[in-house]
Amino acid sequence: MNLGEPVAPAPRQFNKVLITGIGGSGGSYLAEYIAENHPEVKLHGFARWHSAAQDNLANLKGKVTVHEVDLNDFGSVIQAMQAVRPDAIFHLAAHANVRASFITPQAVLSNNILGTSNLFEAIRIAKLDPLIQLCSTSEVYGQVQAHEVPIREEQPMRPSSPYAVSKVAQDLLGYAYFVAYKMRIIRTRMFAYLNPRRIDLFATSFARQVARIEAGLQAELAHGNLESVRTIVAVRDAMRAYWEALLHCKPGEVYNIGGTTTVSVGEVLKRLIAMANKPIPTRQDPALLRPADVTLQIPNVERFVAATGWKPKYSFDESLAHLLEYWRRKAAMELATTR
Repeated sequence: MNLGEPVAPAPRQFNKVLITGIGGSGGSYLAEYIAENHPEVKLHGFARWHSAAQDNLANLKGKVTVHEVDLNDFGSVIQAMQAVRPDAIFHLAAHANVRASFITPQAVLSNNILGTSNLFEAIRIAKLDPLIQLCSTSEVYGQVQAHEVPIREEQPMRPSSPYAVSKVAQDLLGYAYFVAYKMRIIRTRMFAYLNPRRIDLFATSFARQVARIEAGLQAELAHGNLESVRTIVAVRDAMRAYWEALLHCKPGEVYNIGGTTTVSVGEVLKRLIAMANKPIPTRQDPALLRPADVTLQIPNVERFVAATGWKPKYSFDESLAHLLEYWRRKAAMELATTR
């Protein structure tokens, strides 16, 4: 080797990984990805007693250690953190329903901001040095103009919902703890993804209602604003991206993560209806409209791809089919219990 030749950094390796919000829709898929693809990693998770962890983690029995922790309760956070002492942390725990955040803004703000502060303080007080991925959202960018897309990480954060405000605060807390305490925090901002387990997402709601109408469990599909434009990725690709971020991305930096298919919300609905086995009547429900909506979310992911080499594996149509089949199984189970 020439003396002037750069030396590639050794690949990051993790013995023990912690996922906050492991019982949630994203956390459970991330846990499944790690357990299936990196079985050598000891997998731990924080979940609240009233979360959906039991159902969402049904495929992971014996593969993950779940700790009953509420991030708003600092005592439980630091006690569990001292017990687990992870090498790496994915921080996914949050109240994440945008529309609901307009109804209960204080609950969302308090939960997401205080919970993140408690997590970082517990790590600091316990004198741990894990690599941390703070999983944020494209909602922090708010409403952008046509000339501002594709959205880069330098785009000003102009949140337009209490949920988005809470995620901006999380994002900035992550940067502050990196600067002040040299905590190794990587911030990722995920754009829209198809996630069967998260019912408040528009595509999931559509697929659920299509499946229920097919099964005769409801008469028509209710929707909100269909004009918004999103760039979409499959949840399985999104969770793999989180793992790649932990392996390759630089602490202190922020990275957009998103797919390659850009469609309107209305186009997603049309495609799901085309996949249905019977006609699907639809109507707009005013209750599903937000006081302020984010209507243009197209990411620039060059920074993330350059760092990781990641690209989606699942096509948009494959992902939609996966979403609809998930809810057809759920509808069949629901139908069986009503007979």
